[in-house]
Amino acid sequence: MIKYTVKRLLQLIPTLFALTFIIFFMVRLIPGDPVEIMLGTSVDRSHIEVERERLGLNDPLPEQYVNFVVDALHGDLGTSIVSGKDVGAEIKKRFVPTFILALGGTLVAAVIGVIFGIIAATHHNKFLDNFIMVISLTSVSTPSFFLALILMLIFTVWLGWFPSVWMGTFSWKSMVLPIMTLGTQAVGFMTRTTRSAMLDVINQDYIRTSKSRGIPNKIVVYSHALKNALIPIITAIGLRFGGLLAGATLVETVFSIPGIGRYLVDGVGNRDYPVIQGTVLVLAVTFVVVNTAVDLIYAFVDPRIKYD
Repeated sequence: MIKYTVKRLLQLIPTLFALTFIIFFMVRLIPGDPVEIMLGTSVDRSHIEVERERLGLNDPLPEQYVNFVVDALHGDLGTSIVSGKDVGAEIKKRFVPTFILALGGTLVAAVIGVIFGIIAATHHNKFLDNFIMVISLTSVSTPSFFLALILMLIFTVWLGWFPSVWMGTFSWKSMVLPIMTLGTQAVGFMTRTTRSAMLDVINQDYIRTSKSRGIPNKIVVYSHALKNALIPIITAIGLRFGGLLAGATLVETVFSIPGIGRYLVDGVGNRDYPVIQGTVLVLAVTFVVVNTAVDLIYAFVDPRIKYD
């Protein structure tokens, strides 16, 4: 296991280098000059060229890429072209709300989705199965901004339980509605994944044999079937966490949360290369690390999996 873990961590190195290459050159394909956007088109061209020279934007692209990678290896993600603030410090400050959103949304989706998926699988082609599938399809199809507005109307306007926007400082109350929004939308994905995995296991011969021997249905479902269906469910949870981490931008905007998603959108709008590069790199690294961790968890969940 230790040998496999070290091997997987070493495999991350070329993956991360490939990510830096893709991120750097994709950012350069975004139309628009960041200096012109920052200074305005009415500024004299000579001033724009001086600023480009100061920021190193006139250097050859390979040289800029090498500088970006070397600085990133030293923990330096650069300085924002627009604000002049350190990108790494800004990401560190904004990453925590986004991480809490993604983690909370994933937990909500996992708990509700797994329960719904088990119920649907054990009542296959019956009313409960069809009803849960309708709920699942509705949650997947509902836009997050619309769901956020509905939750605001119910829990803020009518009931007055939670604030509708970020309160300026971290507060668990201000995170409840955004987490519910992200989690509810992800419930459908988790439900369908759990249902599919459970149906594959429930139809196996050893499950039918267990039932024929008089073992209680709950023990068969939760002790035997669910345990052997956990691999695809854990995979779905890992993918959903990564998706929510990178896809919380709209929810952050609706609830005025100063998260990493909003920071990225602002960077794209301003063609702020260091902000875009640093933010996408951090999100990509987090996603890769999470999926590596999920891969390592497999051995603990299913002893049949051997890491050689």
